[in-house]
Amino acid sequence: MTRYNVDTMFVDSCTYAANGKKYTRHLLRESYRQRGKVCHRTLANLTHCSDEEIQAIKLALKHKADLHQLGNINQDIDIRQGLSVGAVWTLWQVAQRIGLVKALGCSQHAKQALWQVFARVIEQGSRLSAVRLANAHAACDVLELEAFNEDDLYGNLDWLAQQQERIEDRLFRQRYPEDKPELYLYDVTSSYLEGVCNALAAFGYNRDGKSGKRQIVYGLLCDPQGRPISIEAFPGNTPDTKTFGSQVRKVADRFGGKGVTLVGDRGMIKGPQIEQIQAEDSAELHYITAITKPQIESLFKQGLIQMDLFDETVAEVVDEEADVRYVLRRNPQRASEMAQTRKSKLDKLLELVADRNTYLAEHPRADIEVARRKIEARRQKLRLPAVEANVDGRTLSIAKQDEVWQEAAKLDGCYCLKTDLSKQQACKETVHDRYKDLSKVEWAFRTSKTTLLEARPIYVCLESRTRGHLLVVMLAYLLVQELSRCWRDLDLTVEEGLDELKSLCTTQVVVQGRSVMHNIPRPRAGVQRLLDAAGVTLPKSIADRGVYVSTRKKLTAERKTA
Repeated sequence: MTRYNVDTMFVDSCTYAANGKKYTRHLLRESYRQRGKVCHRTLANLTHCSDEEIQAIKLALKHKADLHQLGNINQDIDIRQGLSVGAVWTLWQVAQRIGLVKALGCSQHAKQALWQVFARVIEQGSRLSAVRLANAHAACDVLELEAFNEDDLYGNLDWLAQQQERIEDRLFRQRYPEDKPELYLYDVTSSYLEGVCNALAAFGYNRDGKSGKRQIVYGLLCDPQGRPISIEAFPGNTPDTKTFGSQVRKVADRFGGKGVTLVGDRGMIKGPQIEQIQAEDSAELHYITAITKPQIESLFKQGLIQMDLFDETVAEVVDEEADVRYVLRRNPQRASEMAQTRKSKLDKLLELVADRNTYLAEHPRADIEVARRKIEARRQKLRLPAVEANVDGRTLSIAKQDEVWQEAAKLDGCYCLKTDLSKQQACKETVHDRYKDLSKVEWAFRTSKTTLLEARPIYVCLESRTRGHLLVVMLAYLLVQELSRCWRDLDLTVEEGLDELKSLCTTQVVVQGRSVMHNIPRPRAGVQRLLDAAGVTLPKSIADRGVYVSTRKKLTAERKTA
């Protein structure tokens, strides 16, 4: 008979992966010594027990020598619902992975800036709302923030404006430690303002269709993958072409190397901008842009291009005198859309003709010439080709002038690109594809302005804080872009994924009235799927640092009772 001495009993928990899934098993085991060697024996499989039952068994085994303490345990320990942790922890790990944490630094200003970026992704709003949001999320515990209020965050925008060039350079060097990109994408947009106090506010070309509103203009410089590199704010009356010079200097002095190509649309890179690019001899800069419809018609008159060159297959023409290449293509889908739009406008005009005829029939003293002028004014407003107006008694009718309409539709779906790159540097298909990459910048603007990140309303007035706010939006877009890449195989948007993660809250452990830690429960399947796809691992608990934030400005009585 073998003799052995029992030393201790314990719960052995282990997590392992099998068939692409993670499993956790719990075994009740005892350790003993047999002939001087420590051995283990399994007494029961506890895997079917709940987490609460497992914790209870572990607690009982821990206090088995003094079981009377368990009778008073509920008087000392209080379990409460804690703060939301899923979204903050996910963004924290993603920010570390893309180098954002390292680029900002480790100071309190850097941590406040990081929280402003996270708050912009989680729930858009003012600095005041970002402070309130920190009370619902484990921001202070995860980011190790000290207490702050909205005034600190406004001051933090000033710090961001001062440090913008350093932060952008750090991010760029982390992304491109050696080989720098050979192509940069640049585009400009604007955001209108509700007030008039912003230092950069001015009347200008309003892309938002908000006439009578002041605005600010800002340009976004991206790498070939559409990832933002730098953002810059300008007064609201700055034309697109006037913003381009600073981008040339950035590329030449800070980001670019030899043989760099700048890509901009037809409203961005024109004659003066091309001359500015060519003046940077040390950087050997090149350009890819598009030309306008009048410029295309001018090339027709010169005999440099012919209509049959516009086809679904990309074609090119070389102007050896000017040392430029023209890349031509016709998009049949776009041509069909333009034809349909023109037909829809004509239908609207015909509706007005019918309405005027009804009015003339009901009002014998109405002047038919007045009705004709109204129809012509509407045609010009709709930008339709000329039509022929006929009068039969007191009835008006219009008919298309076929030659004029055919001439207007001749270039439907046609576009022409212009570049100074040689055939050896880039073939015609490459030039075409690189210009189409500008859609990535347009997508960045769409996400930043009107959908997830909501750059406006802009709740600041000072120029430095406006620049800091736009930098926060750009850095937030980097996180959104990375999450979009991680979750592209999941059937949800980034916004829906973040809403799901926000539901994961901690369990706050309070011992004798003092909060000591936040335990993180096992996520449900939907949340775990998001974490796995993003490559995020949750800790079992996070320490409670005891930091609480509050706003200096309180809610008004009207808002409390609304």
